[in-house]
Amino acid sequence: MEAEPPLYPVAGAAGPQGDEDRLGVPDGPEAPLDELVGAYPSYNEEEEERRYYRRKRLGVLKNVLAASAGGMLTYGVYLGLLQMQLILHYDETYREVKYGDMGLPDIDSKMLMGINVTPIAALLYTPVLIRFFGTKWMMFLAVGIYALFVSTNYWERYYTLVPSAVTLGMAIVPLWASMGNYITRMAQKYYEYSHYKEQDEQGPQQRPPRGSHAPYLLVFQAIFYSFFHLSFACAQLPMIYFLNHYLYDLNHTLYNVQNCGTNSQGILLGFNKTVLRTLPRSRNLIVVESVLMAVAFVAMLLVLGLCGAAYRPTEEIDLRSVGWGNIFQLPFKHVRDFRLRHLVPFFIYSGFEVLFACTGLALGYGVCSVGLERLAYLLVAYSLGASASSALGLLGLWLPRPVPLVAGAGLHLLLTLSLFFWAPKPRTLQHIWILYTVAVLWGVGSALNKTGISTLLGILYEDKERQDFIFTIYHWWQAVAIFTVYLGSSLPMKAKLTVLLVTLVASAASYLCMEQKLRRGVVPRQPRIPRPQHKVRGYRYLEEDNSDESDADGGGGGRGDCAEEAGPLAGPRPGPEPAGLSRRPCPYEQAQGGDGPEEQ
Repeated sequence: MEAEPPLYPVAGAAGPQGDEDRLGVPDGPEAPLDELVGAYPSYNEEEEERRYYRRKRLGVLKNVLAASAGGMLTYGVYLGLLQMQLILHYDETYREVKYGDMGLPDIDSKMLMGINVTPIAALLYTPVLIRFFGTKWMMFLAVGIYALFVSTNYWERYYTLVPSAVTLGMAIVPLWASMGNYITRMAQKYYEYSHYKEQDEQGPQQRPPRGSHAPYLLVFQAIFYSFFHLSFACAQLPMIYFLNHYLYDLNHTLYNVQNCGTNSQGILLGFNKTVLRTLPRSRNLIVVESVLMAVAFVAMLLVLGLCGAAYRPTEEIDLRSVGWGNIFQLPFKHVRDFRLRHLVPFFIYSGFEVLFACTGLALGYGVCSVGLERLAYLLVAYSLGASASSALGLLGLWLPRPVPLVAGAGLHLLLTLSLFFWAPKPRTLQHIWILYTVAVLWGVGSALNKTGISTLLGILYEDKERQDFIFTIYHWWQAVAIFTVYLGSSLPMKAKLTVLLVTLVASAASYLCMEQKLRRGVVPRQPRIPRPQHKVRGYRYLEEDNSDESDADGGGGGRGDCAEEAGPLAGPRPGPEPAGLSRRPCPYEQAQGGDGPEEQ
């Protein structure tokens, strides 16, 4: 029986005609090199390129989902732990039995001060940290600090809780500024990978048309904030499945409460000092905290393992090489841009409205009237309403740009005016459906607000050299607003609603004024981003086209291969070069075998 011939010819083996195949081409050592190492005859370069960029686009989607899930888990663990901790520490029986005279209320007040006050200084260090570590590693470091805060609750003492709270406060603005920058960069990358043929035709130095990445940015921001708002629901899981079993009902906790809603003052004036029917066992608390710690660790792994880099390594080098002094100053210099000045009231309101949903609406209207045991369900209603309504940000694909943002502001305006005239009675459940409706509608407005602002910033500021500065300014103003709410927590509800209403009207009017200026063609004044000043020679200058050259000044094309060797000035030197002062050839010229420009 004859042996079957091999599926593929063996390299170097003699064919049926000896040392030559049927076409007369010699085989073995005499075969041409192209026959051995050349491309396969069936290789389709265009199809392989299409598959390559398809994998790149799937990688971008993976990055967006991983960053969104990581942010949701991180913020959900933080809020859930803080909420459970404050409720347990509020109960005086729990404090006396477990901690004695350790002064737990004083520790809690200093811990909240560290979380709310420390971000005020974030404008000074956030851009430096993001440029130093890089966007992805800044996200990972900040998520790790949140996990550190969770771990300190295993041993609740002054020297563990307060320092970790201060460290957490330092990480708040860097985390969310780098998240906003990351999602915007992913939208720009997705556009590049979807229109790679146009990029090849235009050349590596040509920037894409302005606003070209806006549709992808709308989709990615809707995905991100859908996950982010789910964190409020995730934070209520410890309450629903653990702490609610130990709480008194509303007839006990609200026994001395007289006024709710618009007639209330401070936070739950007259609320009972004992809210726990039985004290939870320490073993059960350790189990809950261990679950939260595990979730925080999963969030770290998501960011570390699944989130790709926001910039290429050479781009990271360029972003750092503008000088640390310039990086420190540029957030302040962007104040001269009228667009940012007009958006500052919206930044402040964005912080106000989230805190009002979690404190004013949930506590002053919700817990004050229907009891602490229903707090979790109110916040879940707010969370689900906001998460589902984040998809409404996609209306910007078909409607004019101001519509979603102004619609969210209008909805909040109607709700705020309604809350001005509503004072629910304590210990009454007949109006609980109104509370759930208001919570869901407030979540709809929050979703339109958050997606609208982040998308607007990504559209107005497309330059990769500015995005981290812009999102730092946005989240810093949010932190200032949260600090203001912390200071005014003892004000009457009418005063809080008045401040909220005035800020809302001012922010909407200021934003519409900005859009009017842009329609009139007023050119914003942006600070100049300095050119990167590289002080080392390396592999990045071996390429003929330096695609990472910063053209923020409107210069357009990049420098030549040996521009760094020639000196800090871009372009050719005026006049001939002295013969005795010939410079060393750069690595690219060495690789070509030349001795510098004299050979050309």
